[in-house]
Amino acid sequence: MSISMTKANDVTVLTLTSDPQSSLPPLCQILKALCYNPVCCTVSEHLRRIQRNSQSVLGTLHIMVGLLNIGLGLILLIADIYVYPVEYTFFPVWLGILFIIFGITCILSEKYPSPCLVIVNVILNLAGVAFAITAVTLYGITMGNIYLRRNCATYYWYDQTTPSPSSRDTELRAECMWNRAIALMLVRSITAVLIVLSALELCVAISASVLGIKALRKREKTEGSDDPEYYKPLMEEVATNDFSS
Repeated sequence: MSISMTKANDVTVLTLTSDPQSSLPPLCQILKALCYNPVCCTVSEHLRRIQRNSQSVLGTLHIMVGLLNIGLGLILLIADIYVYPVEYTFFPVWLGILFIIFGITCILSEKYPSPCLVIVNVILNLAGVAFAITAVTLYGITMGNIYLRRNCATYYWYDQTTPSPSSRDTELRAECMWNRAIALMLVRSITAVLIVLSALELCVAISASVLGIKALRKREKTEGSDDPEYYKPLMEEVATNDFSS
């Protein structure tokens, strides 16, 4: 399948010619033609100048957020606490992996700024917006579902025949309750940090998407202004006005 594109009067026409000898469905042929298109995969110096170092900075933030999600998420998983839904879905780990992938794509789109790679970067970052919102929601649910597995009653014992526990038992219970409160505070603090990181990821993904879209739009405008066909309607209008006058 071959793809050709023509522009005239602010109208873009795509012409698709299918290969009758190919056993692939039309959608796969279109994707194959786009991937093998040298115009789409060629590194654009103009895109490099437009993007500068912004995508590398955003990509680094993506990777940092992803690594922190994995590290803090593993702390929640290995701790002796019940954290729903982290314990059943492991979502901090796979969300962190996705954020790292988004960051690598941002860096690659700056190092090798081909139109196809920039478009892929925009699509992935738009998906990153959805995943960041999902992360904020899941961590918010986690904040209200944190419980310690052990009860302080298991840390001391006293004779059932005595009317009340001894002073030593009371001290152990008080120490246990204090440690329990500290553990809950630490786990909730980690979850709060993860919520803040997810909000940061949301901002980074939106910024990367907007910058990628702006770079593509500026590239189209610049290429249009450099194309002689871009000035053809204007020249015809000027010639018509001169002729009528």
